[in-house]
Amino acid sequence: MTGHETPVVTPRLKSMVVGTAGHIDHGKTALIRALTGVDTDRLPEEKRRGITIDLGFASLEDKASDGTPLRISFVDVPGHANFIRNMLAGTGGIDAVMLVIAADEGIKPQTKEHLAICGLLGVRRGITVISKTDAVNPTRLDQVVGEVQAFLDGTFLEVGESKILPVSAKNGDGLVELRCELRGLAQNLDEAGRPDHLPRLPIDRAFVMKGFGTVVTGTLLSGSICSGDSIALEPGGRSARVRGIQTHGHSEERVSAGSRVALNIAGVEVSEINRGQTIVQPETLIATSTIDAEVKLLPGVAAMKHRARIHFHAYTSDTLASVSIYGSNSAEAATKRLMRLRLHRPILLLPGDRFVLRQLSPATTIGGGRVLDAQPIARLKTSKCIAWLESIRNASVEEQLRLRVDRCGIHGLSVGELIRETGLNQEAIIRSLNVLVNCGKLVRFSDNLFLTRNAVEDATQAILLRLEMKSNQEGVGLAELRSRTDVRGEVIEPLVERLAVEQRLRRRGEMVYPARTGPEVSAEDEHLHSKIEAVYKSAGLASPSTNEVARTLGIKDEELRRSMTTLLRDKLIVRMGTDPVYIHRHAVEELRQRIRDLRGQTIDVARFKQITGLSRKYAIPLLEYFDRERVTRKEGDRRLVL
Repeated sequence: MTGHETPVVTPRLKSMVVGTAGHIDHGKTALIRALTGVDTDRLPEEKRRGITIDLGFASLEDKASDGTPLRISFVDVPGHANFIRNMLAGTGGIDAVMLVIAADEGIKPQTKEHLAICGLLGVRRGITVISKTDAVNPTRLDQVVGEVQAFLDGTFLEVGESKILPVSAKNGDGLVELRCELRGLAQNLDEAGRPDHLPRLPIDRAFVMKGFGTVVTGTLLSGSICSGDSIALEPGGRSARVRGIQTHGHSEERVSAGSRVALNIAGVEVSEINRGQTIVQPETLIATSTIDAEVKLLPGVAAMKHRARIHFHAYTSDTLASVSIYGSNSAEAATKRLMRLRLHRPILLLPGDRFVLRQLSPATTIGGGRVLDAQPIARLKTSKCIAWLESIRNASVEEQLRLRVDRCGIHGLSVGELIRETGLNQEAIIRSLNVLVNCGKLVRFSDNLFLTRNAVEDATQAILLRLEMKSNQEGVGLAELRSRTDVRGEVIEPLVERLAVEQRLRRRGEMVYPARTGPEVSAEDEHLHSKIEAVYKSAGLASPSTNEVARTLGIKDEELRRSMTTLLRDKLIVRMGTDPVYIHRHAVEELRQRIRDLRGQTIDVARFKQITGLSRKYAIPLLEYFDRERVTRKEGDRRLVL
């Protein structure tokens, strides 16, 4: 390419997923076949019975008025009441709905239920199609159109918000207008917010393809997935790897939210995968069995009782659930209430996710709602829980993060925990947390741990109160503060350092004393202690003898013994066994973590020497120390790492 040539920029593909809705035999599948040329009835039983039983998929390639390529994916759902579970599995991730009503039959029971379900799931865009116009005369068609207009009044598909299009899949009448309307929906689709969330792909199909292996399909709700990515299946956390990606037969290296996706995955057998599992990034999101939610009951349904059992449907998952109604023993029809739902099996859910509730018998849709909290805190007082849910239900993203940190008090929350609670990616979390820190609403402890200012003061009081319970000379070790207060361990040391600078307490090594108390140490002794500590710190695990330290520093044995007593008291150095073997606390803690990484394994002296690089003289006292500290347990000639 010469310097005068302008590079060609290919417009980014825009994707939209459209779900069908409507009564059985109202022509949904025929309509998709007329639009795309694909027969979505793929199962032999569907061919034999002439009805849709499970989900079907097809796509339409088009271009927006500005040349942007469009891909409209269709999810064809069954219309029979017996297959409503499959219908719900297909509507969870759609961007718009195509409600199909046959001209020769008009509005039927599943027309009403499907539209109610779409409203409960938060679908706000769509088209109403009067199908089979070839089967009726103009008078009947006008009558049905009038009935449909009245039926849709007050819904998201009402005239003015959406269009009603008479169409015949048989002779092609109205198909051009329908394609044009679908094109307009796709090019105006609002994709804002999707880039801030981690990838989630609820699985609706899993099968084996000859020559490829395990394949799963679904609608990518958020984020992006690339070929070669490591993934995990929730619930269960089973790890796998993406070998290849397709969208409606097109091979892709990367797919973004809003796409119908087929993933060829390695590392897991198809027998280990079920509809309802969700593909996520490893070690990010986890399934939950308890959620707090805002639930809306449909008009005309029976009142829901406290502790009722219902069917719960979200995306491609479904399970039984038990209901706890906050602040009441029942919820009436057409009301909106806060509830806790205890799921009988775990599902991956996040705040903002929509769901549908159906009663057990007769099996009808009674309501639905949205998740407010997928990681509720156990044993939180009901009054506090209700107040917190009321605060968070309409809060901004930044305020939601602040409320989540505030709820955890002196325990605080880390970036990873906030990711797990919200589904936001790390960049979005940190961006919002920085704003909250800069305006003084949160305090940062290390790069990834945050508390509110009130919680910092509460943690301070907890530490100072613990100090008051000790004598002036005795002090409190940092380990005791971690175990005997509710303050999060990672907060203890930086907070103690801050309080020491403010002269609200005194710290010597691992020991903490009330301000202006504790053992008095002269400046000369303090200087000597620091020199001896530095020798042991630089030596690591290769502990020098006390004679070597005395010769190196040119000090008398009596001075060394006095300083060693102080350093041991302040837990800056640790004595191993009965022999005078001393090691700096930092080296001991680093080794402790290395050994804990072997939890469940057994080690002998030879392997321990290999891990540490130490001779038997030092290895044996260290192992005996870890036995006493319950890091290891001696079993004959070997030790089990606990």
